Amino acid sequence: MDCEVFKIETFIPEGYVEALRESLNSIGALTIGGSYDNCMSVSKVTGYWRPLKGADPFLGNVGEVSRETECKVEFCCRNNIVKEAVNAIRKVHPYEVPVINVIPLANLTSM
Repeated sequence: MDCEVFKIETFIPEGYVEALRESLNSIGALTIGGSYDNCMSVSKVTGYWRPLKGADPFLGNVGEVSRETECKVEFCCRNNIVKEAVNAIRKVHPYEVPVINVIPLANLTSM
């Protein structure tokens, strides 16, 4: 099955959400139906992680479990822009290894 629409989600510090929104919108990743742009959802979540030896963490210390409030950003985009959207997230994101989930959506065939 070829998917036309994907849901993309990432977890990012709150202070980076607006820059991420602007970057994604500028490439058309946040456009739905041709009549709306800047379409994304943001939820506050609690993230846990422990940087291992060799890591260069944005927050936290190597060997210690960290817990911080972050924002889960999620949006839908067309298949022809997924790679560009992921690259935009990586450019804005401050984490050494950001979590970026790309999920095919079977229930949407056009945007």
